[in-house]
Amino acid sequence: MRQFGFSISQTRSIDLDQIDFSCLNELREAVPTFMVCINCGACTATCSAQQFSDFNIRKIKTKLMQGQYDGLAKELDKCMLCGKCTLVCPREVNLRNSIVNMRRILTKKNK
Repeated sequence: MRQFGFSISQTRSIDLDQIDFSCLNELREAVPTFMVCINCGACTATCSAQQFSDFNIRKIKTKLMQGQYDGLAKELDKCMLCGKCTLVCPREVNLRNSIVNMRRILTKKNK
C-alpha cells in the first residue's frame, strides 16, 4: 500500500528544568556579545564552510541555547575560522571568538 501526503513526526519536548546551562553561561562570560545575536542569518549566508558542508551557525546557536551539546563539537570543527561571519554581523557579534570559545568549553566539558 502506498502512503500519500505527509507522515506525522514524533513530538519533541525539552524539559528546561533538567538542562545543564553551564556551557552557555561560560560562553556568555567569555564572549558577552554572543547574547545580542538576533538570528538574522547574515552569518550563515556568507559562511565559506557552508559551501562545502552542512555547517550552520544558527543551528549551533540554537542547540547551545537549548542545552543540546551532543555532536556540537563535531559541528564546530567544520568552521574554517575565516571571520566572514563576524564582518557581516549587523549586531557586531564576534562569532569567530565565540566559536573558538565554544570549542574550548566543549572540549573541557567532554574530558
